[in-house]
Amino acid sequence: MDFPDRAAVDDLIEPQPLPAFARVRYDPETARVADPVAAARAELDALDFDRLDAGATVAVAVGSRGIHRIDDIAEAVVESIRDRGFEPVVVPAMGSHGGATAAGQREVLESLGITEVRLDAPIDARMGTEELDSVTVGDTEMTVHVSTAALEADAVLAVNRVKAHTNYSGRVESGLTKMTVVGLGKQRGAKAFHSTAIQEGYVETLDAALPVVESALPLLGGLALVENFHEETAHVEAVPAGSFLDREPALLARAYDEMATLPVDDIDLLVVDELGKEISGAGMDTNVVGRYRVLNAPDPDEPAVKLLYARGLTEATKGNGAGIGLADLTRQAAIDQLDLEKTYANVLTSGSLAKAKLPVVAPDDEFALRTALTALGGYDPETVRVVWIANTQDLADLRVSAAVVDDLPDAAEVVARESLTFADGTASFEPESED
Repeated sequence: MDFPDRAAVDDLIEPQPLPAFARVRYDPETARVADPVAAARAELDALDFDRLDAGATVAVAVGSRGIHRIDDIAEAVVESIRDRGFEPVVVPAMGSHGGATAAGQREVLESLGITEVRLDAPIDARMGTEELDSVTVGDTEMTVHVSTAALEADAVLAVNRVKAHTNYSGRVESGLTKMTVVGLGKQRGAKAFHSTAIQEGYVETLDAALPVVESALPLLGGLALVENFHEETAHVEAVPAGSFLDREPALLARAYDEMATLPVDDIDLLVVDELGKEISGAGMDTNVVGRYRVLNAPDPDEPAVKLLYARGLTEATKGNGAGIGLADLTRQAAIDQLDLEKTYANVLTSGSLAKAKLPVVAPDDEFALRTALTALGGYDPETVRVVWIANTQDLADLRVSAAVVDDLPDAAEVVARESLTFADGTASFEPESED
């Protein structure tokens, strides 16, 4: 599909006077684990490795992206398993990610720094699953699936971050439970789960499915990671098998207390430089942008963002643009990065179809900003509330329009005054002239 170039649309919307901007450093007080690798090694002592025979295979389930030092932590877990006299094998636990192929899931792990060479352990990325018992959730019957590679191991250890989910809020969201049920369900299990969860509720579906997986899988436990505002490790905890649903609510509460959020909630235009699966499962953290866009799940009350402009995709997402549908505007440069096969594999499995919708496509930044500011209605550069971020993971450095400055919290400091300029239609910020 061809989108209009600048010449075709340039006379449709008049140029707008731009607001003044301030560059802001945002640094809320937060917890931090000094050495998350050492903490991970120490926490593994809480799990019951004694029940395993010497030489037993232990499947290490990993795959969630955007986790601080996940490569170092995975390496430490594998080494600790080997030091105990067991044989580690890495099993990607990421549902349909990587285009729902074994090669794609290996590619995702490699992008995280997790390779067979580095870990000195095999990666079993087979997408095959075994059908377990069916469960009834509300009025829906669901067949539970689990990875064949995980079932063939003598024990399974899940490693994942506990965090707010991008589609819903509840007692249990992203974490060890979801990785065990959905991630290890591979594409077939993830598809069955999401189809049921959209209709009957995510927590209800996890509650029903986890006992079935636990009864079939030789689950040893999990290593739960909680991160702070700066996406650093704030807490590490080993959770034994059978305790996931009991322990995760408290870990989730801690994650909410520590999570990255924007410094203000009332925003006319949010500009996001890049989205990607390594940043969030939804490309952009829906709790940061205030948009779930999922059936039967109302959007968060805060922040209230009127318009969202997404400028592009990260290199690490490898074209998976799931989440671009959360935006109202994008630009041609982002469309050129899209791999629709990967994007569709993701959203068709999750059922979050809105996240793959294409927003209005502007030829460049200049026209996108012109369009957004006009669409706000009654635009005034002195009062418009614009927040501009690199991505929803890195919120420590951002820019805000002048009207937002007085509403910034104490943890936010203005470090420079800047002007928004364009070169060949591409936006950049320049120090404000002192003349």
